[in-house]
Amino acid sequence: MLGVLGLAVAGTVAYATGALAYRGDPNQKGPNNNPERHEAILKAFENKDYAAWKAQMGDRGAARRVTEQNFARFAEMRQLRLDGKTTEADAIRAELGLGQGNGKGNGQNNGQRGQNRGGNFVDANGDGKCDRLQ
Repeated sequence: MLGVLGLAVAGTVAYATGALAYRGDPNQKGPNNNPERHEAILKAFENKDYAAWKAQMGDRGAARRVTEQNFARFAEMRQLRLDGKTTEADAIRAELGLGQGNGKGNGQNNGQRGQNRGGNFVDANGDGKCDRLQ
């Protein structure tokens, strides 16, 4: 679930890395969050001030997709998420082209490493280690 970015928004979203939300959950703070920045972002949403929000976000997370033209819609999405209206918020998230804060696995083998995708894992002796690597 994504909120501010995390907005990443939360949340938006992680995308919410270092914003109000972490991985889209407006109630979860990202690893780079600090109280001063949090207050500045809250005030930017309260005042519908894109420039202030962008100054705090830089080019991270949702700031890569949210523009001055669609910031009001982004703020609406955030409020819907805070109000628990996740279906409506997710519709706006999709409209804005925001992901779900889980990343795309770039540089991480897309989660494939160690997944035995080739079916070559053999553990005949039951020790939990692939016999082919021993």
